Amino acid sequence: MIEARHLRVLRAVAATGSFSAAARELGCTQPAVSQQMKALEASTGTPLLIRTGREMRLTQAGEALVRHATGILAGLTAAEEEIAAIAGLRAGRVRLVSFPSGSSTLVPGALAALRAAHPGTRVSLVEAEPPRSVEMLREGDCDVALAFRYEGRREAPQGKGAGASAGEEWDDLVVRPLLADRLVGLVPEGHRLAGADAVTIGEFADEPWIAGCPRCRRQLVEVCEGAGFVPRIDFATDDYPAVIGLVGAGLGVAVLPELAIESVRPRGARTVTVEPAVRREIVALTLPDLAQVPAVAATLDHLARAATR
Repeated sequence: MIEARHLRVLRAVAATGSFSAAARELGCTQPAVSQQMKALEASTGTPLLIRTGREMRLTQAGEALVRHATGILAGLTAAEEEIAAIAGLRAGRVRLVSFPSGSSTLVPGALAALRAAHPGTRVSLVEAEPPRSVEMLREGDCDVALAFRYEGRREAPQGKGAGASAGEEWDDLVVRPLLADRLVGLVPEGHRLAGADAVTIGEFADEPWIAGCPRCRRQLVEVCEGAGFVPRIDFATDDYPAVIGLVGAGLGVAVLPELAIESVRPRGARTVTVEPAVRREIVALTLPDLAQVPAVAATLDHLARAATR
């Protein structure tokens, strides 16, 4: 195997014409230069230099290797500089995936602070709901995934089957907890419960419902069934502004995360506290190896700070 240090010695010998002159240029001894050249010739399996007295001439193979060495060493130098820039957060790239209400609330402040602190770090953003966002992380399609799961609920990873134990969903990932996002009720302004301080989920038993994303929909059904009824879902949409618009038009009631309410002005609708409390755990996820990358670690830190504001 050809080593970069050997190429540097060969290039110095070719430029100066002797081992002693190359040693002076490189700041080492003449025997050290001689040993490195012998090692390089052993690696290539062919003579690279012709020794004539104190002068050195390159063989045809030596000329070819010197010609390639210039590009190889320049490329290595560029790579070293780029890696040093990334390690020092003067450069770098982070691919972030987030669910919509996180994109409109947590992500903007976090990315603005990251850019101010490390202007050379670039972050790209795409949207996906969990579990798809978590799959993207494991498949290498992103570096950080903003995700959520409901308290008390742990879903087994796909492919592990129904027998997978609880709590396995994120066991292979680095999990940075961000906040607990409470679900709130949403009713039309003229609704009988619009002025209530707090309501139980059972008080919505006879109401038409507007449901959210598939994971939120499943959680809604489970909570309602725990209160002794099956919700009548008239409308289902992944778009939180659409949910709020449908409620505001008097077409039903809903429960939404506080982050979703924060990101949209609920015209024609009122929020009410729902008891008992149901919360979803908001987290930032990454892979163990990626957590050591400075730009990824900085992104996680800024997301955590944004969640406390």
